[in-house]
Amino acid sequence: MENRNLNLEIDNLDMHILAILMDDATIPYTEIAKRLIVSGGTIHVRMKKMQDLGIIKGSNLIVDAQKIGYDICAFLGIYLEKGSIYKDAVEKLKLVKEIVELHYLTGSYSMFAKIVCRDTNHLRHVLNEDIQSIEGIQRTETFISLEESIKRQINLHS
Repeated sequence: MENRNLNLEIDNLDMHILAILMDDATIPYTEIAKRLIVSGGTIHVRMKKMQDLGIIKGSNLIVDAQKIGYDICAFLGIYLEKGSIYKDAVEKLKLVKEIVELHYLTGSYSMFAKIVCRDTNHLRHVLNEDIQSIEGIQRTETFISLEESIKRQINLHS
């Protein structure tokens, strides 16, 4: 129900603004206004509204991890002893700085994590010392990524 109300609060102009910024978040609001034939103030107001609604949750600088020495990207299926320890496990996993994403799942695993490490020794240390030592984690299964073939945001262009 809340999602339906949210859809009523954004319109085509908001979607166009999002699409432009998702392509290149460095574009000035004045340039967006020119492209969409509206005022710069309109873009500011719309952006503030979408931030207040939680549609826009900030912006990020994208760093190529390999170019700064983090050569291993791995995915980790995590099995919990029981579902009731999920929240405690998440709080402890938040302390592992190498975990860059963590998802709660249906299916075989309780959680699935994306981990970025310098090398296999670093990965082994993170797995053995930081993750598998957390109380309630029954076991893990690791998948090392050989190549990231696609990474993108949702496509808002019609």
